[in-house]
Amino acid sequence: MKSHSTATSILYGTIRRILRPFIQGIWIKKVTGLHNIPKRGSAILAMNHQSFFDFLTLSVVCPRNIHFLAAEKFFHHPVWKHLMMVTGQIKVERTSSDKAGVHQLVETHVQKNTLIGIFPEGTRSESKTHMLKAYTGIARYALTHRIPIIPVGIIGAEDVLSKTGKKVNTAKVIEIHIGEPLHFNEYFDKEVSKETCTLVTEKVMKKIEKLSNKIYSHYEFDHN
Repeated sequence: MKSHSTATSILYGTIRRILRPFIQGIWIKKVTGLHNIPKRGSAILAMNHQSFFDFLTLSVVCPRNIHFLAAEKFFHHPVWKHLMMVTGQIKVERTSSDKAGVHQLVETHVQKNTLIGIFPEGTRSESKTHMLKAYTGIARYALTHRIPIIPVGIIGAEDVLSKTGKKVNTAKVIEIHIGEPLHFNEYFDKEVSKETCTLVTEKVMKKIEKLSNKIYSHYEFDHN
């Protein structure tokens, strides 16, 4: 697997600039917290997931390119695959037990100081009020590579295009709320255990819960 090249980064940025006025003009009602995205250095953007519009809207409002972990199906889709390839998104073979390639590619992106986008739920939730149980990959990557996680709440994308819907609604709008970076320095010198990853993931989901107005009901630890 190859990381993104300079040409890919330039092309990605060009596509974002072209799409920005169109997507912002029709669907994006409000964006807060853009100042929380670092101007340089690697970080993980973690957000709730209810629509294909989640990554499109965040990509166009973000001042930097975001390289998302995306399911393999998008790389085989007749339309999406071209966008995935030319923008250097990170393919995840969900049915494969060997994730070494994905882990290596994430590490390469971190070394190149890029922003990495991850949907902790793994797939789109069909509920308008509740989030799915999160995977702990965001925590493992953040602790292993010692980078911050930026929680993001996306509101209304499911009304524009739901998981089961086939038509895009131009009468609905989307809000994006970007929280402050979460630093987990206190865990850097500890073992990256399953328990620690669960605890860190839940801390992130607690922030996303507040930013997205969605309920996360899968806590194992008390975060009050």
